[in-house]
Amino acid sequence: MTDASPNPTGAAATPTAAVDVERRADGDRAADLELGADAKPGADAKPGADVARGADGARFGIDGVSGFMGMRWERPDTVRLTIRPELINAGGLLSGVVTYALVDYCMGSTLWPHTGEQERIATLNISINYIQTAVEGEIVCTTELDRRNRTNAVLRSEVRHEDDRLLVTAIGSYAIFPARTPRPA
Repeated sequence: MTDASPNPTGAAATPTAAVDVERRADGDRAADLELGADAKPGADAKPGADVARGADGARFGIDGVSGFMGMRWERPDTVRLTIRPELINAGGLLSGVVTYALVDYCMGSTLWPHTGEQERIATLNISINYIQTAVEGEIVCTTELDRRNRTNAVLRSEVRHEDDRLLVTAIGSYAIFPARTPRPA
């Protein structure tokens, strides 16, 4: 079980991650990241470091892992990534770890706005199907929240290549539980 600290992806974050969570008038939570103009995705990304916007205006990663991978949030339910040499495995293909992480972060950030101030989330399980792979270009993960009740949520995701090839399908379940500590200010 991956404990999800308060951030828009639902993935663990460092205490210094720059996240500002606010309550919208309709009661849902919206999360914005404070973005540093000089931060870049890749090897320079460090946990707690500033994050940046890509040329398309999307937010780069919110922690060290998503920053290293170069994840960019268009919306909570849509995360993009540009394939680069550091993400290719020894077999010369996009590492499955990358697409799995992309799915987990996208699922967490999709669920996050549907939680309350005193709730936290944690990944329970993700079942992933690797259909095809890629070696270059852009990939995008989209997620839908299928069901959310008081203690659990079920989500499904697809990862597609920029040429619209389906690379991955996944279904995930998340625990929703009371906060043990207050959210950082």
